[in-house]
Amino acid sequence: MRIACAAFALLLPAFPALAQNVKITPIGSHPGELCANDRAIIFEDPTGVRFLYDAGPTVTGGNDSRLGTIHLVLLTHMHGDHVGDLKLKAPGEGSCANSARVPAPNSTTAEAVAAKNAVLVTTRAMASFVHNKVAAVRGGGKPMDFCSTLAVTVPVSAACSSRIDLGGVFTAKAEGATQGVEFTIVYSAHVNDVAPSLLSKPEQDLLKADGAQLAYGPPVGFVVKFTNGLVAYLSSDTAVFGDMKMVIHDFHKANLAVINLGPNPGLFQSGAYAINDLLDPASVIFTHANEAATEGGKLRANTQTGALMKKIKAPSHLAISERTMEFDGKGRCVSGC
Repeated sequence: MRIACAAFALLLPAFPALAQNVKITPIGSHPGELCANDRAIIFEDPTGVRFLYDAGPTVTGGNDSRLGTIHLVLLTHMHGDHVGDLKLKAPGEGSCANSARVPAPNSTTAEAVAAKNAVLVTTRAMASFVHNKVAAVRGGGKPMDFCSTLAVTVPVSAACSSRIDLGGVFTAKAEGATQGVEFTIVYSAHVNDVAPSLLSKPEQDLLKADGAQLAYGPPVGFVVKFTNGLVAYLSSDTAVFGDMKMVIHDFHKANLAVINLGPNPGLFQSGAYAINDLLDPASVIFTHANEAATEGGKLRANTQTGALMKKIKAPSHLAISERTMEFDGKGRCVSGC
């Protein structure tokens, strides 16, 4: 018996602890599927830092039971399907092609920041808008502030937002951890007009009179460097652009690409070139399909998503709602894919 126990103890170091992996859990409209309106994804660093990427319309609000602890909320742009001008009525309601949603007048992003007392990571222009929405969620009073430094220890004592723009870096470290998770804001080839339903009625009328849209600075993507060595590129909505190679691949050395496929045509047309030739990641996760990409958890035939996946050289995975994937420091999926 002692010999067997000793042998078992010797074997333990040969197996890397699962805690050294980054956990990635999509939060969509229908459990076990990748549906048309799915946007939100939760990432968890091995040190315990957890963040929500683009709350969007498939959370039921800031207190969605599927969210759990959230230390940071990332926002890429102000379109309603990302900032969250609608919220999910309930998981599984409606169809995978058109989930049942209700208005979120203050945005699901602001609801999540307020409910979780979280740090908002986005540009200054977008942060200022969300600040006011957080105050509205909380019933008025003093609005949230910009974080006093570019590095925080989470959980923070009070919700705040990063004071950074393109190229800026923000770091979040768990209490007692020696390393932090690093967030770099990068370019996105898209537009950034705000969802009209989130504006005041006078502002809506003013814009409508001129056929105008209100933009809040540039849209962005993120490069996230985790403490286990994983470097994830979160594309946001984007077309192909040259810095995918120079900045994201060559400089940041991203080894996991989390790719938004829509809006149409988005990267459905140029995605193979962007991923294979410019980004060249070890693995890919596809989200924002703008179609019911799966049925029964399996890729549906004759989908745009399926057609693109056939062209991708790296292992590619679907952002299946409520299914947790784990990635090692080299960008390889080691569980849940």
